[in-house]
Formats: sequence, structure tokens, C-alpha cells
Amino acid sequence: MFYEILAIALGGALGSIFRFLVSNGFVDLLGKEFPYGTLAVNVIGSFLMGFLAILILNKIPQYNAPLAGFVLVGLLGGFTTFSTFSMDTFRLMFDGQYALGFINIITNIFVCLFATLLGYLVAMRVLGVDL
Repeated sequence: MFYEILAIALGGALGSIFRFLVSNGFVDLLGKEFPYGTLAVNVIGSFLMGFLAILILNKIPQYNAPLAGFVLVGLLGGFTTFSTFSMDTFRLMFDGQYALGFINIITNIFVCLFATLLGYLVAMRVLGVDL
């Protein structure tokens, strides 16, 4: 258990650094008019989550606990959380739970957007910041 936690922590640190570098690279390349950096890490991370989950969990089973922790939870979790959301949604759908997959999509998108708005508004109120 200790080694899995250590692997996750190391992966998370590296994923966060990669997120910073990739996100800023896309902003430098394409500009700040649209959140290209965030979109890029979410799309790249989602692709990598799907690809590497199959690879690690099915093709390299003898290493899957620490390696999965390092890559899937740590590295990609630090790189983007959208990859985990995407994988969870497809897992539900691949299991035939289409309604739950749809509910997961709607709930994550709207609840997270609302929570972000709520946090934004509370911070503005507490800090006395106007738009």
C-alpha cells in the first residue's frame, strides 16, 4: 500500500508539471482567446486514459497495481481529471448502463459548472471583487 501511494504521489507531481507545460505550450501557440491549453490536456489525457487503462490493466497485469496507480491515478490525475470522468462514463456505457452514463455526463458537466460559478460568486462576495 505504501508503494502504491508513493507511486500515485510521484505520478501526480509529474502529471501536474506536464499539464503546466502542455497547457502553456498551447496557449503560446494558439493564444488566450479560447482555453486551448485546458482543452488540449483534457483531450490528450482522455485519450491516454482510455489507451493506457487497457494497456496496463489488461496487457501488463502483473504490474497493474503500482503501475496503474502511477500512470492512471497519479500521472493522468495530475495531468487532467477529465480523463477519469471520461473513462468512468465509458465504463458505465460499456457495461450497458447507458442511463447512468448519460446521468454521469449531465451531472458532471452541470454540477461542476454550477460549483465553479458558485465558488466564483462566493469568492467575489467574500473578497469584495466586482466583475
